[in-house]
This record gives sequence, structure tokens and C-alpha cells, in this order.
Amino acid sequence: MQSCADLVRRRTAVILGSGLLDDVPLSYLAERFERVILVDMIHPWPARWMARRHANVSLQIVDLSGCANWLRGEGERHADPLAVFNSDDVDLVVSANLLSQLPILPVDWFESRGIPLPHGLGAEIVAMHLRGLAGLRAHVCLITDTEELTEDRDGRVIERFDLLHGVALPPSDHSWIWEIAPFGEIGRRRRQRHHVRAYCDWRG
Repeated sequence: MQSCADLVRRRTAVILGSGLLDDVPLSYLAERFERVILVDMIHPWPARWMARRHANVSLQIVDLSGCANWLRGEGERHADPLAVFNSDDVDLVVSANLLSQLPILPVDWFESRGIPLPHGLGAEIVAMHLRGLAGLRAHVCLITDTEELTEDRDGRVIERFDLLHGVALPPSDHSWIWEIAPFGEIGRRRRQRHHVRAYCDWRG
């Protein structure tokens, strides 16, 4: 990983949105850091199984949207779930394909109950995560999809959806297209693709 190649100290690496570990080089990280913390709301059993193979890897369950307690009426809407990782022994934090996912459950919570969605909630959740990353002392890597495109077989864009709810990002170090649904999966003549951006040093 380019983001940790030049780190002077490699004590703790924190992976936000670890999920199924599809995009997380866990063995690579476990070999190079004293400990690795995988953070997500749910850790699927394949991820738990892979984590158990490394004595220095642990799992933490955290609501990274910062909204769960607020929706239950038990906390503030602007809670910062990343503050707990602003520790001197954390040298690397990676937000791994998480940013666009954070608003989904809070938005669904309102829509499923027929309750009017608070204005700008999706953008607020996205912006809060970016502020949280910027406030960390660790080296921060951000990988996120930014836009969903639905295309026909002629390459025309049929639908376009802003996955970050209007929050603009600066130019990235790397970008690529991720085909999430090829032709035939959502329709014979349609496919869905995501634009992805990567920032090797978000705070920089």
C-alpha cells in the first residue's frame, strides 16, 4: 500500500469500513503493523475468520455514520465516531469504500417510516466523516466511490446519481471506474458503474 510505504512508525492501522475485506490487504497490513483494527457496524463471518488468522488483528463494532444513537433518541446528531481513533499510537487510518455508504441507513430509516427526511442529512453525514478524517493525527488514506452511472449498450448515460449528496472532493491521486453491475445483471441493455477516487494522504 502506497499510503503506508513511507510511514516512520507502524504501530496501529485502523481500517474504517472493513466489511468483507475484499479491498483490504489484511495480511500485508498485519505483517507491517504492530496491530490492525478493523472497524465496521457489522463484521461478516468471512472477515471474522480472516481476522482470527492474525494474532495482532482485532475487530471493533462502531456506527461510523454517527447517527444510530441520535435516531434512537439517545444522542446528538453531530456525534463524531472517529474521535476515539485520534490517538498518538494510531499511525494509519484508511477509510475504505465507506464514505458513500454512510448516509444509506439513516436515509432509509426516515423513508421506511414515512418521516420527512431532514434537509441535507446525506451531505451532512458525508461532510462529517471528511471533517473527522481531517482532524485525526494519523496518516489518512481515503478511498471512495463518488458517482453512480447507469449506461446503455451504446455508452450513453441513462441515469446519474451523486453518491456523496453534493459534497465536492478535491482532485484525487488516483481514479478509476468500478463496474458494479455488468450488462445482464440489472437488465439486458443496462449496466451500472461507479467512479472511484483514492487519496493517499487525505489530510495533506
